Amino acid sequence: MGFVSMILTAVVVVHLYLWRRLVRASTRPGSRSRRVLTWVLLALAVLMVVTFAGSRSFGMDVERVVAWPGYLWLALMFYLFVFGLVMEVPRAVATFLVSRRGRATAAAPAAEEAAPVDEVVLAGAAAGGGSAAHGPAATGGPAAGGTGAGAPAMDRRLFISRTASGIVAAGAIATVGYGVSRALGDPVIERVALRLPRLDPRMNGLRIAAVSDIHLGPLTGRGHAERIVRMINGLEADAVAIVGDLVDGTVAELGPIATPLRSLESRYGAYFVTGNHEYYTSAGPEEWIEELRSLGIRPLRNERVEIRHGGAVLDLAGVNDLNGAPSGDGPDFGKALGGRDADRPVVLLAHQPVQVTEAAAHGVDLQLSGHTHGGQMAPFNLLVTLQQPVVGGLASVPRTGGGDTRLYVTRGAGFWGPPVRVGAPPEITLVELRA
Repeated sequence: MGFVSMILTAVVVVHLYLWRRLVRASTRPGSRSRRVLTWVLLALAVLMVVTFAGSRSFGMDVERVVAWPGYLWLALMFYLFVFGLVMEVPRAVATFLVSRRGRATAAAPAAEEAAPVDEVVLAGAAAGGGSAAHGPAATGGPAAGGTGAGAPAMDRRLFISRTASGIVAAGAIATVGYGVSRALGDPVIERVALRLPRLDPRMNGLRIAAVSDIHLGPLTGRGHAERIVRMINGLEADAVAIVGDLVDGTVAELGPIATPLRSLESRYGAYFVTGNHEYYTSAGPEEWIEELRSLGIRPLRNERVEIRHGGAVLDLAGVNDLNGAPSGDGPDFGKALGGRDADRPVVLLAHQPVQVTEAAAHGVDLQLSGHTHGGQMAPFNLLVTLQQPVVGGLASVPRTGGGDTRLYVTRGAGFWGPPVRVGAPPEITLVELRA
């Protein structure tokens, strides 16, 4: 409930901000355009709430209908907010300059008419007459011209607001359009060569294709899985590692979409560990564990296997995601790594990068993770660093007993929520191990 409340609060706050900056500031009070835009913004806010409720409340059929417009508006709303904040400073400067110019324009007629009025007053006094009949009202002085001087300034401020709103809207639409093309396009193949001091030279060149966050769900079809399988098979890897967040739904809803995974090819097999989203499905992760077994993919449930290559041995281990802990299905590093030959190198599959601290304590040589999506939509990546030690790419953590545990975080091959990726293109990683 806390997460839901936070999301709803954010939706309300951002929509209020957008209304103030894009609707109220750019339209005249009581105008038809203001009323129409206000109702449109309100309808989009309701659509977003329905989208967030998703299949948990309405079922996958309803979610498929609302997901595209709902999540696209979420992305557009986000970038309208970002560009709106960026425009605050130039908007404020322009408004200040216009206001100052308006005040100067209003003051100029007063200065010009001050001298003639004083002359009339003095002449009248010298003649012994009253000065009341020759005051400012009679001569059409500042009182007559003050109102008109302010109107152009008001028009200029409205022009500034509309110009700023246009820039914000154009920037947001262009960014989201670019992000959609990246999210729905082919993942980038990242080739990473990693040296492991304990790796037997006979295993030199062992290649692991790592993919995470495929997120089969209401916005992806069978083609999404087929493309990922085709690209992984083209790498001719020795092993395939699926590092969590494979699905956003049940086997009944998404089983047919996942069947292309049966065609994954590698010398030593394909392996899977759970991500947080496997625990969000109504049936829990167990049904997907069994479904993947039937597709020829081996889940590593706090366990390890031996990879024998060139006469040498490497341990490939996997731990459950942290979100399994409340149900007693969390990570167990002792079970996955205990009792092994400490002279062997070990590669660990763990969905969340934050698990690397415990991995280092257990002497892991390399951890492969996902979860972050590389931030998915910049500058959201700046917030990811508040939860995870690495957003994407390679890092090292001091290992108990000396040396370092290497950590590689792949950006994921799919997307969650908006079908948009900005600054974080989808990724399939080919890790080549070297002694």
